[in-house]
Amino acid sequence: MSHDAGQSIEHDHPKRSLESVSGYLAALGLFVCVLGVVWHPLRLCVPGLILALVAAGMAKGRLQLAAVLIGAFCLFLGLSFAVTTGHALW
Repeated sequence: MSHDAGQSIEHDHPKRSLESVSGYLAALGLFVCVLGVVWHPLRLCVPGLILALVAAGMAKGRLQLAAVLIGAFCLFLGLSFAVTTGHALW
């Protein structure tokens, strides 16, 4: 096999796979937090927010930031809905 001097071989597969896994974790955390708004906010929003925070720690991106911010808002919204309607928090 010949190799041209102008070509460079880059091996950034671990970085791309880490960002890919981080994106899936952020999406999963976001889904769990949105689901937690309507059904047991403490049981679902807190683990979803932890997933989003882990994803944000793994890779910095707009999806990870959005998952953390939306997850925190969903926790606040779910707790306020549960308290005002008298439903169970846990």
